[in-house]
Amino acid sequence: MKYALAFCFASLVLFACKQEQEPERGTNRQETKEEKKYTRFKGNYNNTFNDLHNLHTEAALRKGIPPLACRADTSKYMTRLKRIPNELFLYKTDSLAYSIPYLTNDASDLLINICANFRDSLSRKSLTLYKPIITSITRTDEDVAKLTRRNVNASDSSAHRYATTFDISWRRFEKVDTRGADVGTDKLKLILGEVLHDLRERDRCYIKHERKQACFHITVR
Repeated sequence: MKYALAFCFASLVLFACKQEQEPERGTNRQETKEEKKYTRFKGNYNNTFNDLHNLHTEAALRKGIPPLACRADTSKYMTRLKRIPNELFLYKTDSLAYSIPYLTNDASDLLINICANFRDSLSRKSLTLYKPIITSITRTDEDVAKLTRRNVNASDSSAHRYATTFDISWRRFEKVDTRGADVGTDKLKLILGEVLHDLRERDRCYIKHERKQACFHITVR
């Protein structure tokens, strides 16, 4: 009798352990999700920032507004758009001859994140502060038509038409503290590249390194 009770007790213990180790029937096994490993920017602009046109366009269609026929059409989408000031302590916009200073809320937030992170990076490196220069933002159909007459390579299917996309120059920066030591353009471009690489790795945006236009072409995801 004593051995029978001991055997039953051992069987119950083994059964309980097995129940703890195995999931109940009808339930899915919990999958262990591997954490994404972020990489450092190595300075190769063309290979790192080479998101193709279709990726920018797909994101723009998903996140943006319908294309605007003319500049007055912005009034139809004011709840979904933010006007980008000509100049803040974080950035400066160019003359914008062929675009208008409006972005969707998400794209505006991305722009501020990029410029704030750029300034923070300069501060951490004890470098003189500079502002990135925004060279193109949202294009209406009228803007596209004017640009196409001036530049035969301009695309009428650009992601700029959906208020999700902007260009930041990598050739020109505005010095904030004129008394500080100059920082070379190549160094400033590298720091901006590090900032953009980090945000791209975190799936915040698509980026194309434009050599002829000397800018980073950026679309919010």
